[in-house]
Amino acid sequence: MAQPVVAEKASAEKQAPKAYRLLTGIDDENFCARVSEALANGYELYGSPSITANGGKIYAAQAILLKPVAKKKKKK
Repeated sequence: MAQPVVAEKASAEKQAPKAYRLLTGIDDENFCARVSEALANGYELYGSPSITANGGKIYAAQAILLKPVAKKKKKK
């Protein structure tokens, strides 16, 4: 029986955050919380959200960009 590879998951968690993300999901309180969390973690909204309906449910998508980090100037 194959053993699960735990090292891959651990290394993936240490990767730098992605500069661009597209958040998608059912337009509910959970989706709004995910967008708010991303904003609190240094992302900013990119463009307008998209909304569509399918099977009586409303789905939303919002692109976000990681804010650039200001580089410190070296003192001479």
